Amino acid sequence: MSAVDLDPPPDADPTPEGPRRAARAGVGLGVVLVCVIGTMSLGVATKSPCASGNWSDGRQYTWLCYSDIVPLLDTEQLFDRGGRLPFLDACEAREGQNCDEYPVVSMYFIRLAGWISGNHHAGFYFVNALMLLGCAVTIAVCLYVLNGARALYFALAPTLLIYGTVNWDLLAVMFATIAMVLFFRRRDTGAGASLGLGAAAKFYPLLLAVPLILQRMRDRAPDRAIAIGWTAAGTWLLVNLPFAIVAPGAWFTFFRFNSQRAADFDSLWHIACRQLGWCFSIKTINLASFAMFGLAFCAVWALKARRDAHFAPWTLGFPMIVLFLLTSKVYSPQYSLWLLPWFALALPKMREFVAFEIADVAVFVSRFWFFGDLTGGFGVEQRWFEIAIALRALVLVWCVVSWIRRTADPLE
Repeated sequence: MSAVDLDPPPDADPTPEGPRRAARAGVGLGVVLVCVIGTMSLGVATKSPCASGNWSDGRQYTWLCYSDIVPLLDTEQLFDRGGRLPFLDACEAREGQNCDEYPVVSMYFIRLAGWISGNHHAGFYFVNALMLLGCAVTIAVCLYVLNGARALYFALAPTLLIYGTVNWDLLAVMFATIAMVLFFRRRDTGAGASLGLGAAAKFYPLLLAVPLILQRMRDRAPDRAIAIGWTAAGTWLLVNLPFAIVAPGAWFTFFRFNSQRAADFDSLWHIACRQLGWCFSIKTINLASFAMFGLAFCAVWALKARRDAHFAPWTLGFPMIVLFLLTSKVYSPQYSLWLLPWFALALPKMREFVAFEIADVAVFVSRFWFFGDLTGGFGVEQRWFEIAIALRALVLVWCVVSWIRRTADPLE
C-alpha cells in the first residue's frame, strides 16, 4: 500500500510541527498487519485455556490466562430474562458483583459480542477477541499512516500480546488513534467526534482533547480548537444523554463505582499505604490524585517549553497519559495499552520502549502470580509485585524525562 500523503492541502492553515510524511524504512503496511495479527493471535492462544470459564483449579492466575471478558458474561447478566439490554434493563442484585460498570459504548460493544456468540463463555471470549482484533488492526493502520514503520512499536508490543484481550481498552485506543489521523488531516470536527466516542468507551481519550486544542491554538487556529473541544464534548453527550435520561441510576454506575473504588493493588497509592503507612480515605485519594495529576502535568509542560519553546503541543498527550496513570488510584494492567500508540507517535526511542515493555511484562507476571499465591495456588509474594510496579513507575518517569529532553520532530 502506498504512503498516504499527510501534507495539508494548499488552502489549509500551516502546521509547522505536524507530520510531513512518515518514513517507511522499507516496511510495508502488509508487514505491519501480519505483525499485529500475529501478536494478537498469540495473545488469544495464551488466554484460550481460560476461555471456557472453568477456573476451579486457579488456572487464570497460575497459567497467566486471566481475562475480564470470560466472567463478565455472567456478571453483566447478558442472557438473563431473555437477554438484557445494558442500562435499560435492570440487573438482579448479586453480592460482590457490579453490573453496567462500563461506559455506554463499551457496554454495547460487549452486548453486540453477546448477540453474536450466544450464551457460551468460550464463544463469547473468542467473538470479543475477534472484534478487538479489528480494533488492533485499525490502530496499526492509523499508526502506519502517521509514522510508517514505527507502527511496529504497537504491532509487536508484548503489552499488546498480554493485555489485548484482557479487557475492552483497545476500543477506546482505536477511537483515540483515529482522532490523531483526523487531526493531522485537519479534520478537526471528526477528530473531536472520535475523541468523544472514545470517551464514551473509556474516559481517557477525552484528556487528549487538551493537547490537540493547544496545538491548534499554537497554529493560530482558534476556530479549529473550539471545534475539537465542542465536538468531543457534544459527541460524548449525544451518546450518553439518552441513557442518562431513561436510566439515570444504571448509567451513573460507572462514575459511582470509580469514585467509591479504593486504591488498587497496582497503584502507587496502595504501595505507599502498605509500605510507608501513608493510608488515606478514598475521598482524600480522589482529591489528591486529581491535584497531583494537574500539578505534575503543568510542571512537565513548563519544563518542556523552557527546553524547547517550539515543541509541538500535541505531543503532550504522551506525558499526560503517563502522569494520569502514575497519580491515579487505579492502574488496571490493560491501561498500558493506552501508551503504545504514543511510543510510536511522540517518543519513538527503542531503548525507552524496550525498558517499558520489560517492566510491564514483569508487572503482568508478578501480578497474577501474586493473586495465585493469595488464592492458595502457585505464586509469588506481594513484595515482588510491588517491586515490579515501582520499576515500571521509574521507567515511565524516565520516559517522560526523555520526552522533555527530546527536540526532534517525532513524526518527521
